[in-house]
Amino acid sequence: MKQSAGSMPMTADAAIGIFDSGVGGLSVLRHVHAALPRERLVYVADSGYAPYGDKPEAAIVARSLAIADFLASQRIKALVVACNTATAAAIAAIRAQWPRLIVVGIEPGLKPAAQQSASGVVGVLATRSTLASQRFALLRQQMEAQYEVHYLPQACVGLVDLIEKGELHSVATVTLLEGYLRPLLEQGADTLVLGCTHYPFVREAIGSVCRRLGGRQPAIIDTGEAVSRQLRRLLHETALLADGGDGSLCGFTTASQSTLQHAFRRLLDLHPPVHALAAG
Repeated sequence: MKQSAGSMPMTADAAIGIFDSGVGGLSVLRHVHAALPRERLVYVADSGYAPYGDKPEAAIVARSLAIADFLASQRIKALVVACNTATAAAIAAIRAQWPRLIVVGIEPGLKPAAQQSASGVVGVLATRSTLASQRFALLRQQMEAQYEVHYLPQACVGLVDLIEKGELHSVATVTLLEGYLRPLLEQGADTLVLGCTHYPFVREAIGSVCRRLGGRQPAIIDTGEAVSRQLRRLLHETALLADGGDGSLCGFTTASQSTLQHAFRRLLDLHPPVHALAAG
């Protein structure tokens, strides 16, 4: 049963919900956890349906609304859509369903990349769904009109799957990155946008491949920290910042509990309880 907008708790001691198609959103959670240590955080990895990037938009919207509904039942005051693909496809539907809830999404950092690039050529690494979305097209159009910059969109098919498996430095991952990065570097990209929350976990591998292919290290834009700043600002403006306590963290997953536990430990050095969540 869906939570009605009127039943949403708007109290400082309520939790913050964060979700992604899998473990990629942990790259955003680490910034939120560091910036808001007193908050209660509830993370959902919809790994049973990952990756979102190769699914139809209607399916992404349906999954996003289902996860948001579950998090609403956990008494949250704010929701972070820690997935570029879900933000592009479903954030409007989430805000329409829960208009009183603070909802923060994540978008590729096209603006900071444009401001930083010296060559005016920016590579955008993302999923096919994100790059095909109207939201991305509008953002790209706005930035290209405002700045003298040329964006090179690169769909990184298969990369999320490898990151979900924990293959951050495997031969398969490096080979995939070489194929995606080579044409961007050859076209003069001096800045790369990580347009999927999974990709910061292979940032080191991206840098290594770039140095080997082009002999230089491009600037890499990750918007996770900007999301945590925006969330803190909105909580402050609405007087919903937690005013005491030590904070807490728990996880839910629609796939393997041990896999998410391992990801928390390996990627963030955190050991929260992880619960199973029915995939239906």
